[in-house]
Amino acid sequence: MSDKERGRRQLAASAVASALILLLTVVGSYTYIFILHRGKTQEKIATEPEEVTICQLQKDPGKYNQKLVKLTAFFSLGFEDSGVYDLQCDSRFGIWYDFGGTSSTGTMYCCGVVPSRTRPEQVSIENISIPLIADENFQTLDRLLRVQGLVRANVIGRFFSGEKSTAPNGRDFWAGYGHLGCCSLFMIQQVVSVEDRDRRDLDYGSSSDESDISKSCNSYDILADTFQNPSLLEAQRAADSNDQSWMFADPRRVAMEGLAKLIKRDPASIQGLTLKRQARGRITFNWKPKNERALYTVVVSHPYELSFYAKTSRVVWVLREAYRSPCR
Repeated sequence: MSDKERGRRQLAASAVASALILLLTVVGSYTYIFILHRGKTQEKIATEPEEVTICQLQKDPGKYNQKLVKLTAFFSLGFEDSGVYDLQCDSRFGIWYDFGGTSSTGTMYCCGVVPSRTRPEQVSIENISIPLIADENFQTLDRLLRVQGLVRANVIGRFFSGEKSTAPNGRDFWAGYGHLGCCSLFMIQQVVSVEDRDRRDLDYGSSSDESDISKSCNSYDILADTFQNPSLLEAQRAADSNDQSWMFADPRRVAMEGLAKLIKRDPASIQGLTLKRQARGRITFNWKPKNERALYTVVVSHPYELSFYAKTSRVVWVLREAYRSPCR
């Protein structure tokens, strides 16, 4: 074999080797990219929130403990109040909420908590770091909560069930977070959307309108406190079906019949109901019976929540609170 032929063969072999190396590099790169892409896809699936309802969380808190979930619910904010709920569930209470990241609702509640709107660093719950996307949707929710006290929103967050306990009546409950350790906990990480319904006829308040204290009537007993979820929906459905359509336009009659039912009297006997206060979507009446040393306070409301369940834009008047003050 001549030197010239030998050189030609060596050059050909070198070209083949280079081509093989290039092919292996390309195949390896595509394999790496595929694995990397697949890993990212699996990671995305693993952190995709599970869509749930408040009713599901309340029914089986342990099942969703520490899980990332997505839900639509009502969020209330006030003194000793940072609740998330749905009128279709059995109870309005049981889940407390707060914001992730370095933000906080700043709710005043007991015990050992100094209220603040911010945190020095990103919050962690049960050794899980809770981030927050503080975008325009979050800013809207935060602003409306402070203006209205009650907002409906679709959010993503992490749920913490708390500890399971058994009440004296044998009923199980979950608690450890919030006011007096009342509740499970929901930490908001992202606000997907906010229902901004600015209607002047609706009651957006989340706090109670308690009975006035005077020198002669210096204490009170609670006859009805805040909303009972099933009765709210039942009242709206009854009015929508025309069985009790008067509830749309007669708050005084709603107060009279509601109080009569609570104290087991004939509604016709409750005469002389006087207007005490009137605010946006809320009216407070007083009644002082002639033959009883007591003052009754009745609060009726056009609840913001019912606008989401009403057949039309019309929302019923419902009894919100009622009190009896013994007088000297």
